[in-house]
Amino acid sequence: MKISSQYVFDYQKRILFPARYTLQKDGKVEVKLPEVVGKGYGTFWRWKGRYRVVKGSRASKKSKTSALWFITNMMKYPDANTLVVRKTFRTLKDSCFTELKWAIRRLGVDAFWDIKESPLEMTYRPTGQKIYFRGLDDPLKVTSITVDRGVLSWMWIEEAYEIGSEDDFNMLDESIRGAVPEGSGLFKQITLTFNPWNEHHWLKKRFFDNPDEETLAMTTDYKCNEWLDEADKKVFETMREQNPRRYNVAGLGDWGIVDGLVYENWKEETFDLISKNDYLKLDETSRKVRSFVFREDIQSAFGLDFGYTNDPSALFAGFIDTEHKKIYVWDEMYENGLSNHKIFERIQSMGYGKEKITADCAEPKSIDQLRGYGLRVDGAEKGKDSINNGIQFIQDFEIIIHPRCTNFLTEISNYTWEKDKLGNKLNRPIDDFNHLMDAMRYALESHIVKGRWLF
Repeated sequence: MKISSQYVFDYQKRILFPARYTLQKDGKVEVKLPEVVGKGYGTFWRWKGRYRVVKGSRASKKSKTSALWFITNMMKYPDANTLVVRKTFRTLKDSCFTELKWAIRRLGVDAFWDIKESPLEMTYRPTGQKIYFRGLDDPLKVTSITVDRGVLSWMWIEEAYEIGSEDDFNMLDESIRGAVPEGSGLFKQITLTFNPWNEHHWLKKRFFDNPDEETLAMTTDYKCNEWLDEADKKVFETMREQNPRRYNVAGLGDWGIVDGLVYENWKEETFDLISKNDYLKLDETSRKVRSFVFREDIQSAFGLDFGYTNDPSALFAGFIDTEHKKIYVWDEMYENGLSNHKIFERIQSMGYGKEKITADCAEPKSIDQLRGYGLRVDGAEKGKDSINNGIQFIQDFEIIIHPRCTNFLTEISNYTWEKDKLGNKLNRPIDDFNHLMDAMRYALESHIVKGRWLF
């Protein structure tokens, strides 16, 4: 029975559904998928096995389709609750949380969802079901979730590529627990979505090389997104012509083939302690860095690479221990579409507004504007062979990367030497995965100059 042009009423469950759904005689709701999300995801939508794994290109609808699926099926199954996970909690608000809000609006069910930002949480009003958001940087909060109604049946791991350890995934897998109500039709499932930058990642071996009957492993690309306009498509066509390697991954969703890394002496490791008597002083309320106290041979280093539409603006925040030849990667900013004032605001909000920052000298106007806002920014002094000289300096150090720096981890694990048409390595790095790599070199300029290499 229709009660408006927008909703139909399910008398069995006492729940309103948008009119683009069809209410059947048996009380079930049939989703007209092409009208909601378009083509290319029929199997994804219907899959009920334990694992649903989607690697894909950018703009392939994998995240938006996932968001639509979770909102739709939370309304369909009154005992279902969902946990949404990324490696670092702070990245959730501008990614999965935003995608789910978009899905609620697209489905026209805003009136039936409570959305909170502190803490991040969504509640379906008719039943009290919840969508929880957690980061792996606080594993206890992931494993200790209890639900008020029903069971924690579904999990969405967005940017699953960021999870470098299969053990971390196994811990998440075990958190989907609790008996499913008999006769409810409810099922337990983990959805993983990601860009496949590295063919050596554990995700490939576990889910794609030999999938079992409980696994749906699929690849999607931008060509299945019928809502891309000509300008969007032009971006991919330009990428195909100018950067075939990136196009294979970011355009077609193929696995990235990584050979000949520029930096090999690095590891991912959580650290708050740099040396025996030197601590990061933290504001425990906001978790922002308040000040640094180190030995004289451990110094902070900040570098900024400018970007805007197609490339991100990238801030490297770290430390260098010259005595023990170690570089510590502590924090990062990595975001597209930032004006200079927004860059200033981001750096201020991260707690680094008073730090000395070395930026790409190719944008003197941007540097002047940031100075006008109060940042201590200077341009890097680029000289002959500055990139290779900087790389050679950094290669003598061990690079220790805090797990929160997910974009740095992605770049350093894909930053390789360029090859000629015959596959021979050239003495220059690829012009890709280099925004934070460049920012790191800018940050270490004073040390490189002392080493007689002009940056």
